[in-house]
Amino acid sequence: MPELPTGTVTFLFSDIEGSTRLLHRLGAQYATVLEAHRRLMRGAFAAQGGREVDTAGDAFFVAFSKATQAVAAAVAAQRAMAAHSWPEGAPLRVRMGLHTGEPVVTAEGYVGLDVHRAARICSAAHGAQVLLSQAAFDLAQHDLPDGVAARALGAHRLKDLQQPERLYQLVVPGLPADFPPLRTLTSRPNNLPAQPTPLVGREREVAALLDLLRDEAVRLVTLTGPGGTGKTRLSLQAAADLLDDFEAGVFFVPLAPITDPALVASTVAQALGVRENPALTILEALREHLGTRPVLLVLDNFEQVTAAAPVVADLLGACPGIKAIVTSRVVLHLRGEHEFPVPPLALPDPQQPASGAALSQYAAVELFIQRAKAARPGFAIDDDNAPAVAEICYRLDGLPLAIELAAARIKLFSPRAMLARLEKPLDLLRGGARDLPDRHQTLRQAIAWSYDLLEDDEQVLFRRLAVFVGGCTLEAAEAVCAADGTLDALDGVAALVDKSLLRREDGPGGEPRFQMLGTIREFGLQSLDAAGEADALRRAHAAFFSDLTEQAAPFLTGPDQIAWLDRLEAEHDNLRAALRWADAAGEVETGLRIGAALWRFWVVRGHMREGIQHLARLRAAGKAFAHTSLWATMLNAAGTMAQQLGDLQTAIDLLEEVLAACRQRGDRRGVATSLNNLGWVVFQTGDNERASALSREALAIMRDLEDKRGIATSLNNLAQIACYLSDFDEALARGEENLRLRRELGEQRGIAYTQAYLGYCHFQRGDFAQAAALLDEALAAIRGVGDKQIHPFVLCVLGHMRYDQDRAEEAEPFFEEALPLWKAAGSMFGVSYASRGLALSALNRGEQALAMRMLEECLAVYRKMGHAWGTATTLSYLGDAACDGGDYPRAASAYGEARARLEACRYRRDLVECLLGLGAVAVAEGRLEEAAALFAEAAAVRRAVGIPLTPRQQVRYGAVIAAAQSAR
Repeated sequence: MPELPTGTVTFLFSDIEGSTRLLHRLGAQYATVLEAHRRLMRGAFAAQGGREVDTAGDAFFVAFSKATQAVAAAVAAQRAMAAHSWPEGAPLRVRMGLHTGEPVVTAEGYVGLDVHRAARICSAAHGAQVLLSQAAFDLAQHDLPDGVAARALGAHRLKDLQQPERLYQLVVPGLPADFPPLRTLTSRPNNLPAQPTPLVGREREVAALLDLLRDEAVRLVTLTGPGGTGKTRLSLQAAADLLDDFEAGVFFVPLAPITDPALVASTVAQALGVRENPALTILEALREHLGTRPVLLVLDNFEQVTAAAPVVADLLGACPGIKAIVTSRVVLHLRGEHEFPVPPLALPDPQQPASGAALSQYAAVELFIQRAKAARPGFAIDDDNAPAVAEICYRLDGLPLAIELAAARIKLFSPRAMLARLEKPLDLLRGGARDLPDRHQTLRQAIAWSYDLLEDDEQVLFRRLAVFVGGCTLEAAEAVCAADGTLDALDGVAALVDKSLLRREDGPGGEPRFQMLGTIREFGLQSLDAAGEADALRRAHAAFFSDLTEQAAPFLTGPDQIAWLDRLEAEHDNLRAALRWADAAGEVETGLRIGAALWRFWVVRGHMREGIQHLARLRAAGKAFAHTSLWATMLNAAGTMAQQLGDLQTAIDLLEEVLAACRQRGDRRGVATSLNNLGWVVFQTGDNERASALSREALAIMRDLEDKRGIATSLNNLAQIACYLSDFDEALARGEENLRLRRELGEQRGIAYTQAYLGYCHFQRGDFAQAAALLDEALAAIRGVGDKQIHPFVLCVLGHMRYDQDRAEEAEPFFEEALPLWKAAGSMFGVSYASRGLALSALNRGEQALAMRMLEECLAVYRKMGHAWGTATTLSYLGDAACDGGDYPRAASAYGEARARLEACRYRRDLVECLLGLGAVAVAEGRLEEAAALFAEAAAVRRAVGIPLTPRQQVRYGAVIAAAQSAR
């Protein structure tokens, strides 16, 4: 073996198209032709530094250090093939496939999936065609040989049954450039399912199976073996490789779902797309459909319906073009049947020391490595762990299913530790495979078999753990499943992880979480019901998670906010399950406890629609709790979320209800909280005087209670009201005090939230530099929190600021990023806020009709919400769009309504924009005196609030203002 390139390597596979036919035609002369072919190819490869890895017959396997070298070698080889004078004037047509990867180098050559991928790409090509994978193309595209181009052929499913590969074809001047469709899974009719993992270690079996099925005398091959040997996967790969041999297609017929032999014919018909014909039996319809057409059938899991073997015999006898692969634990005992026992994977001898590189050449070890890497990406075999891996594979008899189950445990244990802990289970597994092969045939049976092997205490813990949805922590497992003291959850969980019935994952903060696959959990729930423990476990589950939410609630606004939000996110499926149980069981108090504690998580992490639905059910069912603080918290939460979702009137109704109840009960903190929330909603309707009064009352109570967070919330309301009223000095003073309190509290979300609105205030005032600094800082902080409200708000403010700076092209990406975040959060205001920004971007591009349509849609949303500022400012932007389109009456109408609304709400900064727009319309219609008056009024408002014309306003209105002034 020559010294091979390492690291990133480009492989080139090649072979001669139609070499068998050429051999028959040329006879003895073929040897001379083959020798010339090898000489020309080797010359091209050597000139570019290619290393010949393997040669078999007419095929080459060559490795290159660089993709550009491999491409140059392929081009040179194809040119040499075309220029050579071949016997009888029939040129050799060599197909080539190039792929780049990072293979493992062993003493025997390369190993790894990239080798198989390169070979598959070559097999998809036609003679004289050179195909490149995406990886090879990416590295070579900018340095192709002179005149050579690469033609994109799109994504193709190669015959390894994995995900599609995007392929490219080299186009070499003077050589053939047009070829038939590639030899991929799309080249023939088929329904072969994609596979999530590659087939490992079955090259010899695949080749033998292909030879057998290509024998004209062979019509039926039955793959046999115990459960777990990989019969289905082997049959699928052989079927994919045989696709070119069956013009009418290859069809996979899964029989696992059926147990009635009478349904086999109809299942085959369904896979083939044969429609029912009332005049024919289903078997007759199949015979008529198939006729003499060349078709390959793959009949999977036939052991369940062996009585239907005559159906197979009937089809083979009546339809001479078809062949069949059957997978079964037992042969069908039909004439002409060829049994193909599927052996275990090749194993190393554990008594013979070997390096990790040497052991990785054995199929069983290679499978272990691949599946272990999938479970723990950093896993690698080395000289230290190689003996333990070899021993594991040996004790599992090389059975693929058993090896995959063992490899999954690498998440928890090193191979040596795994081997020590799995000594007894592995012995049992090997024994079970010999004595009870039926239990390994399907996943459910394998789970049942595994369950039967558990100790009594492990069985109890396993079925109890099934109550968790989306996994659990060890703390939760101990509290819910072992609270009675009869079980040791720590040892039990370790045992279940060890036996592959639980998966260990890293949760928030690196805390271990233990999770069942869906099918395993389903089995566990059935066992829980059968044991009569389901009701008690679900009650304990709900109690644990109601306690957890109440434990979390105080921390959702403090320095540990992110950690607790992440923890609740990890437990969200469990929280949903607890709420569903409380609802179904009529446990209203439990539901109220969870909802009242969880609402802030719903808001921050964008689960508001879901949350408000839960709270609506609790409101309907829990009137008996109306006198409690729990009820007040729930109503405050429901009102807050209704506001966030755009239902301002419902929010006001809920918050006024809770405010009255808190006043009646003498709950001062509840009163202040409700005042704050109500003030914020009322502010959005445009009633700024009432909003200010409510927030000032809340501030006074919170100061008296020395509630820092309550004070900060009240200050936030008052700061924003002042900002929208263009009282920037008060807004900034309130905002800075708010920010100081948030920092004292260590609340990251509150700090970012306050920075965002301080930035917004500076933006409104015209201090773009200070605004940008605060907004950028807020954005960086809020990304860490995972907040679904502030994050898109900051993006939109940054976008609007760019727009006002006359940098509209830079604004659009901010709106584009914000829109899906607002949609995910379910915020009507936010979706319209971002959409309105995108409409302004369209207007800037001259797409006036699109901008008008988008703005009309946003306006309709704001009107429906009753959102004062959103309605008024959107009307002003509609005026801009109409004015740009020359529709001055419509522009005047939109500006006029916007002006009236803005004056009523005293939104003076936005009023300036309206007055400028009305002035521009007046200039366009020749009313210069009126325009001059409007411009003067706009200037007076600007001076009163201390804001300059924005760069966009200077560009948009500078000329018309000058025209009006000069005329006056």
